[in-house]
Amino acid sequence: MIARSTNPPQRFGLDRLPTPIGIALLVTDAEGALRALDWEDYEHRMRELLRLHYGAVDLYDRPAPMEMRTALSAYFAGDLDWLSAVPWRIAGTPFQQKVWTALAKIPAGTTMSYGALAARIDMPKAIRAVGHANGSNPISVVLPCHRLIGADGSLVKYGGGLERKRWLLRHEGVEV
Repeated sequence: MIARSTNPPQRFGLDRLPTPIGIALLVTDAEGALRALDWEDYEHRMRELLRLHYGAVDLYDRPAPMEMRTALSAYFAGDLDWLSAVPWRIAGTPFQQKVWTALAKIPAGTTMSYGALAARIDMPKAIRAVGHANGSNPISVVLPCHRLIGADGSLVKYGGGLERKRWLLRHEGVEV
């Protein structure tokens, strides 16, 4: 017999925010922390990441906090410092949490290789694991996975598509 969880699904609000690169999906918890940010055309991927991190999830229409919407709109309008004003919380392994916390510390206008990020978290041989953790980051833009590039300076994978990654980097002043 297979044991089934009797825990109810976690409930998160879902909002949509128009941006210059598409409609951003904002998933927030009851306290107003961002749990996911992805793109409308990647909603399936976002839902899968939420399932992997939280198990069963119930998304319902609810506006994100006005402060969050204002901060994200300001970022997309060119005030890059506003991302740090967005409160976020995500479930993940201790390693993933370490990678995501390090991602949040990469300043706008800069890039870093996966190897450099692995070295920054004192795990220089964990380059592939860093790449995997980066790929399972459910909070695009705010946890700036787009700032990670290949060791040779090439743009590599981005969950929202390489054109968005290119736009985000150019928006932040990075020559690509």
